[in-house]
Amino acid sequence: MTNLIIYGASGHGKVVYDTAVKSGHEIIIFYDDDVNKARILDQKVSHQLPEMGNVVIAIGNNKVRKKIAAQLKLTLGQYLIHPSSVIASNVQIGPGSVVFAGSVINPDVQIGENVIINTHATIEHDCFVDDFAHISPAATLCGTVQIGEGTHIGAGAVVLPNLKIGKWCTIAAGAVVTKDIPDHSKVVGVPGKIVGLIDA
Repeated sequence: MTNLIIYGASGHGKVVYDTAVKSGHEIIIFYDDDVNKARILDQKVSHQLPEMGNVVIAIGNNKVRKKIAAQLKLTLGQYLIHPSSVIASNVQIGPGSVVFAGSVINPDVQIGENVIINTHATIEHDCFVDDFAHISPAATLCGTVQIGEGTHIGAGAVVLPNLKIGKWCTIAAGAVVTKDIPDHSKVVGVPGKIVGLIDA
């Protein structure tokens, strides 16, 4: 089996590692450019990026994940799916994306590259989640929702059906989105209100 390289040896890397092991990967290498990180879990951390292998970027920050992806010469690993998640048979998931434990992804959903679908997130039918987005733990996307590139949906947030959230938005934890949201918006509250803009 080809080496799986987990790029990032912090908390998010631990969850990616657990997902990788439980989905059958045996040869896993942690890489981090922080030389002070020597070990994570039971694994040694390498400070030299291997020349071969498939990589999953285990960085929670969407902008940093995109920057690293643009610089990598290695191949993005095929997506990782925790075996306790529930994925409909016709879901499309892009390379480098990770679906964590207990998540549910229903029919005709499209997930882009380097997306994080976090623990117990729910993505209902016909949703589209663009590259580098992050759907946080216990967040819910109702049916036919569109999420733009790099957008972060906070823990426990809900996006109601048929809505479009633009690129590089932040939807705060617990917010309930009831209308379309333009690019670079920060949304908080119930119902969700735009309280500011985020720099591109």
